[in-house]
Amino acid sequence: MRKIILLALGLLLIQCTSVKKHNETLYKEIKVKQLHKDVDYAYKKLQKMQPKLYQYISKEKLDYKFDSLKASITKPLTSYDFFTKLSPVVSEVRQGHLFTYPKLKRYSKKEQKNLKKQISSFSQFEFEIFDNKLYVVENKSKIDSIKIGDELTQINNEPVQNLINDAKTWITSDGYNTTFQDKFIAQRLGTFFTFKYQIQDSVAFQFNNDKSFWIKRINKDTVSNKTSKKKNEKFTKVQRDSLIKVNRRLSKLGYNKDTKKYNRELTFIAKDSCTAIMKIKSFTIGNYNSFYKENFDLLKKTGTKNLIIDIRNNFGGRIDEISSLYSYLAPDSTYTFVNESEVTRKTSLLQTDYFKGSKPVSFIVKGILSPFFYSYMFFKVHKKEDGNYYFNSNAKEKKSSDLRFNGNVYVLINGGSFSASSILSTKLKANKRAIFVGEETGGEYNGTVAGFMPQITLPNSKVKMRIGLMYVNAQEKTDVIGHGIYPNVTIIPSLNDRLNNNDPELNYILEDIKNKSKLELEE
Repeated sequence: MRKIILLALGLLLIQCTSVKKHNETLYKEIKVKQLHKDVDYAYKKLQKMQPKLYQYISKEKLDYKFDSLKASITKPLTSYDFFTKLSPVVSEVRQGHLFTYPKLKRYSKKEQKNLKKQISSFSQFEFEIFDNKLYVVENKSKIDSIKIGDELTQINNEPVQNLINDAKTWITSDGYNTTFQDKFIAQRLGTFFTFKYQIQDSVAFQFNNDKSFWIKRINKDTVSNKTSKKKNEKFTKVQRDSLIKVNRRLSKLGYNKDTKKYNRELTFIAKDSCTAIMKIKSFTIGNYNSFYKENFDLLKKTGTKNLIIDIRNNFGGRIDEISSLYSYLAPDSTYTFVNESEVTRKTSLLQTDYFKGSKPVSFIVKGILSPFFYSYMFFKVHKKEDGNYYFNSNAKEKKSSDLRFNGNVYVLINGGSFSASSILSTKLKANKRAIFVGEETGGEYNGTVAGFMPQITLPNSKVKMRIGLMYVNAQEKTDVIGHGIYPNVTIIPSLNDRLNNNDPELNYILEDIKNKSKLELEE
């Protein structure tokens, strides 16, 4: 026991020392020669790991940009300053999942635990960009005097526009799309602020009406969880069964405890259940199989004629989930959802972050299973006659669901409809299965480089790059290269719509359904 305690104390001391040492180097300048090595390292990793590297930029042009980057580094730089030079060059690849991260401050386990209990200054609001200006569209803070439609002009006495302009050089959409950046930046404003200034306990927000506030990090509301966390509290069987049912229900809906909102939900427009709206915020959390099975069964029983699927600002998620959803919407009894995914080489998928985020127990389990995992990843990759390597995972013919919806389908999209949202939209649009309303999606019609996305760390600057290993694409293609799914009806909301709680895209669809119903009655 004594040895175990000493070992634990030793590991804790090592961790504390490691955190302190890391943080001391945040603003330390790095030699020019080392930075040049990092530029070469980054490009070599891209060439080795990133499929479709030269899809939107020629090799000659990208070679030139990396050479020019090296030539521009003539004096020592901090890690962050190097990030601001490297990131715009990496963005020239124009693959939206390819992302560069600066070196950030590290925290001890105790500090990390405390941070997880808090809501950041930025997460207390939802923002949206209109005409290149940033506005509050939802206020979740305790400051009631901040209103919907207030323009945020400065953060810590710096113009917001500076942060937006910086972020636009750090990120890109797939291809030449221009609708994605504003949506993503508005949603992830706090992330980009942290890139520049690290995590701060409070941030000064200044608005166009001369209102100014210090927005502090606040503790999450845990009142609703106190009952279930009390030690030694005993539940009756009825209470246990009820709690299990509630938790299952929340899992299906993908309930987010922090925002107290559901990831996916189905609502009916009127009592006759003629029209339903399925809103899906992301294809990530929650038991999607149960949700779709339960709700498409409900749509069948209620005889619903019109289904509106809202995937605006849905940045994507699981391929398995969108394939599952498509099985309820496919026009035919069988379908092949995506092609085999192109990878750069036979060993590409061995570079995935298999152990990332693993806790001690899961780390041990993964360690035991790792030979099988890596063997699977290796042998599932094969070379085709075209000389390229492919990973065969979802490229199989599947059966559509017995609960397939045969009514009218409308899909709400915008620039925030990215990744998996765009792949689903490609399938529905190409097969004429839905009418699309909104604006061009942020993700490419013809596919995206994503799948497994490990982070690689540059050896000297410690800047990180997230690289997609798989080119994921549907069988259906368009001749319009580098753009998303275009809507059948283009409608772009304004700030005035937000002020009046008006949803012009949804209103158009409801009016269209109403008009079509009238024509059917007249006939």
